[in-house]
Amino acid sequence: MNRDVQEVDFSFVLASSVHDMKNSLGMLLNTLAEVMQQYPPQNNEHAKSYAVLEYEAARINSELIQLLSLYRLDHDQVRADIDECMVVDVLSEQVARNHGLLQARQLELVLQCDESLSGYFDSDLVGGVINNILVNCARYSRHKLILSAQQTAEGLCITIEDDGPGYPQDMLNASTFAETRANFSSGRPHLGLMFANKVALMHCNKAQQGFIRLTNDSPLGGGCFRLYLP
Repeated sequence: MNRDVQEVDFSFVLASSVHDMKNSLGMLLNTLAEVMQQYPPQNNEHAKSYAVLEYEAARINSELIQLLSLYRLDHDQVRADIDECMVVDVLSEQVARNHGLLQARQLELVLQCDESLSGYFDSDLVGGVINNILVNCARYSRHKLILSAQQTAEGLCITIEDDGPGYPQDMLNASTFAETRANFSSGRPHLGLMFANKVALMHCNKAQQGFIRLTNDSPLGGGCFRLYLP
């Protein structure tokens, strides 16, 4: 068997293993939520332990989903199913999805979106991007997050802001992510941003193409992630 076939076989096996791990971790998260409901924390130390457990499990689950999604995108197994969507519904779904995590970490999430705002995009892919960023922001935020959306001259803009320390300089320097690469040597592969960038690029309207932008200009004092969809 030649080397190329071996590499393809290995990538398929790896993707299959990631899929199995993702499913198992999903069951673990559900079980953890049930345990937290049956045995609520008795003091602040218990609450912090629960928060760490839930965050780390959610983070690993999110990264496994990102790895699997990137594999499928690179192998043309995922196509953008673009349709008209009510933006507030997509945002609300991700807020509900992360309710337990935000509650465990005692974070306030403010949703700002006109209920009549609509856009043309793949709701599953965009929802996955929002979920990934929310989970990441939950790690660094101190007290508050703002999830918002509005129509701009550059297209529909979905924004996630936090009151954490902001994005590090190496991420801001590559904030266009036109040629995003996983930086494993630094310990910061930025899988969530790679996935977000790929999803953004899958959304086109005539000459316009989607993109992401990172800044530290949030009124909350932390980082600001923006996803633009034409």
